[in-house]
Amino acid sequence: MKEPNTPKIDQLSEEAYVDPIGKTLTSSLGVPVADNQNSLKINEKGPTLLEDFLLRDKLIHFDRERIPERVVHARGVGAHGYFQAYTGNEKWTKAKFLTDTNNRTPIFVRISTVQGGRGSADVVRDVRGFSIKFYTEEGNYDLVGNNIPVFFIQDAIKFPDFVHAVKPEDANEVPTGQSAHDTFWDFISLNTEASHMTTWIMSDRAIPRNLRSIQGFGVHTFRLINKNNEAFLVKFHWTPKQGVAQVVWDEALKINGKDPDFHRRDLWDAIERGNYPEWELGAQIFSEEDAKQWDFDVLDATKLIPEELVPVTPLGKFILNKNTDDFFAETEQVAFSPANIVSGIDFSNDPLLQGRLFSYTDTHLHRLGTVNFNQIPINKPVCPFHTNRRGGYANHEVYKGKANYEPNSVDENWPRESPNDSGAFKTHPEEVQGSKLRVRPESFADHFSQATMHYHSLEKYEQQHIKDAYSFELSKVKSEDIRRRVVYAVLANIDLDLAEYVAKELGIKTPPKQQDSLHQPVIASSKRLSTSSFPASDIKQRKIALLVHNGVNASSIDDIKIWAEAEKAIVETLAPNAAPVKSSDGNEIPVDGRQNGEPSVTYDAVIVIDGNNLEVFKADGVSKHYVLETYKHLKPIVFLGDKCALIDEFQLTKDAALFSTQNFKEIQDQFKQAIQNHRLWDREKVVAAIPA
Repeated sequence: MKEPNTPKIDQLSEEAYVDPIGKTLTSSLGVPVADNQNSLKINEKGPTLLEDFLLRDKLIHFDRERIPERVVHARGVGAHGYFQAYTGNEKWTKAKFLTDTNNRTPIFVRISTVQGGRGSADVVRDVRGFSIKFYTEEGNYDLVGNNIPVFFIQDAIKFPDFVHAVKPEDANEVPTGQSAHDTFWDFISLNTEASHMTTWIMSDRAIPRNLRSIQGFGVHTFRLINKNNEAFLVKFHWTPKQGVAQVVWDEALKINGKDPDFHRRDLWDAIERGNYPEWELGAQIFSEEDAKQWDFDVLDATKLIPEELVPVTPLGKFILNKNTDDFFAETEQVAFSPANIVSGIDFSNDPLLQGRLFSYTDTHLHRLGTVNFNQIPINKPVCPFHTNRRGGYANHEVYKGKANYEPNSVDENWPRESPNDSGAFKTHPEEVQGSKLRVRPESFADHFSQATMHYHSLEKYEQQHIKDAYSFELSKVKSEDIRRRVVYAVLANIDLDLAEYVAKELGIKTPPKQQDSLHQPVIASSKRLSTSSFPASDIKQRKIALLVHNGVNASSIDDIKIWAEAEKAIVETLAPNAAPVKSSDGNEIPVDGRQNGEPSVTYDAVIVIDGNNLEVFKADGVSKHYVLETYKHLKPIVFLGDKCALIDEFQLTKDAALFSTQNFKEIQDQFKQAIQNHRLWDREKVVAAIPA
């Protein structure tokens, strides 16, 4: 069922949307165009005339269609939705959108990669930016987060250095969308405050299966203020109802080549099908006194608070239920900033956050070209707004009245400040004293204990993925000194076994144990840092490939489609070519694609359909590769009827995600559970010899 429009969508419909269907083509100024195919010339082959205002109008706009891309987070995808608060939040905050349970607050979400440009691939090893714009009744609030709870640096003054290091190298603009190069790892080896973050970037979190299955984190410590002006420190979390899921590295590399828009396409398709992704927004809520007891500083963005110390308190949920109508007008022109807050929320003194409060607004002024970027429809509040700001490039507001200053007498002092308004923003009073210094707090000096805690919190297969990721990345680094420095100065301080493994893979002498004995993790491990703590509860929007050839059993396809429709999973029939296949009873069955054109890496599971065509399948190299690659990537596979013989033919080891049956209905529940489990990680022990 279609969701009702939010106030933001209604606003866009009234003020911004342009529907061209059934309309005459015009110039930018509304002049109807009689000929849009030919410029104005003297005779048929004569010179083109400067007076051709239609040609000039078209080219002038074309020459200026592009704007500067974001310096970071250039590659992104956006969607509309709404947020709804749970009951009981009044004890923490007076922010209306967090306390009014009867109101659905419109939101716009943008999810992005960091390193690559606008044209880079989706499934690169990278942080995902995860930003939410809440169009509240008290103004716009932006929660500008990532899918990883910590960051590389502690102070904003290091941000340009970090970005310069991770971006493509200056000499040749290589590599794109990757951190596997000298300048990045040189920075990491010399700035060990980044050690914790690199364990996350090398983890499965950095190669998500889709954007519907990533967590979000506010990274910084913020404040919530209630009606009694009591302040609470918080760290925001948002967790997907779809569970957290990832791909394997070989799969990520292949997806980027075969479908570089994989994440964008998946999110778009899910929303179009009505399988709306949903997250629960929560916060770790604690006091200044709590923070003083811990051996890490909550103002240090390279640290997290283990949930064993402070559990996440659920605050509400948000759902994405509408795709964009114009990517440029919405996703490209949206402007997020952590400085955009509302009454009931305030900042902390996190030095990285404090720099971001300036930098985001500053870059929007450059990228969007005007101080009036908040008048762009996607950025415009849905609540009333009245300022004394006037003029500037591309001003869209026509103000009445004589005064553009305050106080004034000519307009009876309107608009005026309203200190007693419940939604009026008041900065939380904080007593501060001291000297002006350029120093790093001693409490920020621990660079390794939480990296160790994170690594030790993971399942064995997750740890192995981190080992392999460090090995892969550092193998791309040309400088032997940088490689050795990362292993000796960073990895050996995180975990000696990790350092020894990577050293062996790189041909480096085994490092001595360098563990910093001054800083040990406050807890040895934290279960909620592992993706295994966030399983899926259903298989909605999971994609299943049905491999078919001529002679296929049509009734098996019918049974599977009925089951999949009930589960809201997606089933696609793939054949050697795009022509319909003949069933075993002689009827034609339409197909959804070619096995060569719809690769296994874009599906969550495969079913090999039965029929009277076993020998045809055995002779089809593409089909054989499809099955072997699916098996190697640890996904569930079902062999039906005569195709059960392929298990021995391909020398596959039977396991909990490999099924053989004469009737799909007999194993459909187990198959569903295997898809829900996402991958069979135990299979990694046996797939190394498969040449897929």
